[in-house]
Amino acid sequence: MTAWRWPFVALLLVCAVTCAQAQGRPGRISLMVGGIEKQIYLPVILASRLGYFEAQGVDVEVLTEPSGVNAEDQLLAGAVQGVIGFYDHTIDLQAKGKLVRSVVQFSRIPGEVVLVAARHGSVIRTPADLKERPVGVTGLGSSTGFLVKYLATTGGLKTSDVHPLAVGAGDSFIDAMRAGRIHAGMTTEPTASRLLTTGEAQVLVDLRIVEGTRQALGGLYPAACLYMREDWISTHRSQVRALAAALVRALQYLQTHDAQEIASLVPESFFAGNRAMYVAALDRGKEMFTTDGRMPPGGPETVLQVMRVADRHVGQRKIDLGRTYTEDFTRPPP
Repeated sequence: MTAWRWPFVALLLVCAVTCAQAQGRPGRISLMVGGIEKQIYLPVILASRLGYFEAQGVDVEVLTEPSGVNAEDQLLAGAVQGVIGFYDHTIDLQAKGKLVRSVVQFSRIPGEVVLVAARHGSVIRTPADLKERPVGVTGLGSSTGFLVKYLATTGGLKTSDVHPLAVGAGDSFIDAMRAGRIHAGMTTEPTASRLLTTGEAQVLVDLRIVEGTRQALGGLYPAACLYMREDWISTHRSQVRALAAALVRALQYLQTHDAQEIASLVPESFFAGNRAMYVAALDRGKEMFTTDGRMPPGGPETVLQVMRVADRHVGQRKIDLGRTYTEDFTRPPP
């Protein structure tokens, strides 16, 4: 049976509990999600709630961390077998000499949005106006941090001209904006709609839609995915295939059911007291998801272009994009 942990727990506690459980439950696969309440990661929730993992014969435990960069640390430490996070981490890690691959691609765009606090809306109108201002991201070294830095350069700034501040997601992001600790920030749904609905924020750059992503980043930008260590993939191919089958089935469910039905499967806490808002955001955002779990053509090249600008570890290092993802487990059988 799939195990759920609520609420968020400290990194070291999660690691200790996960390792202990792994010893007591041989064959269990632990997946760490970089913020489980985010709509961009819905496929893993659906696969669990609809029994798709069990149907494939895999015992899956779903854990959560508020930031993708923390989830990445868990994977490298061997505390979990996979991460539900952003594809760009596979490029960042390869630049650091560590090989991980996306095995199921959830989305073809980030599903993120840069918001500006309403009180600063009259002076922050373009990415160039982010200069010397505190900009909220989920964590330092996170995907939101990379994207914020890149977007600043499209406005003529240097990456050093912006000041990312790690504020997490959900309530912590909202609290930071309300308190004035950040003037702008990148977040996802349903956090974005919570601030937009109350008029506390306005959109600066919208990466929740395909058109906005193409304009801002130059093409499709594959983001949410399941990524795993290359060595684990090579020695556990049957388990990886089972995970992929369950998650692709969940992606197909997303495309064939309406937002109301999908919302009925997620925990009530995800709605933050406003189910209608959550459903509306999901209905608008369904275009972000892939239908087959495969990498969108040209997507890795777009991500690498962004990472060369935004990530000092990548820079001009030689990156083998063919080793950042695989379609072996999502490609239809011959």
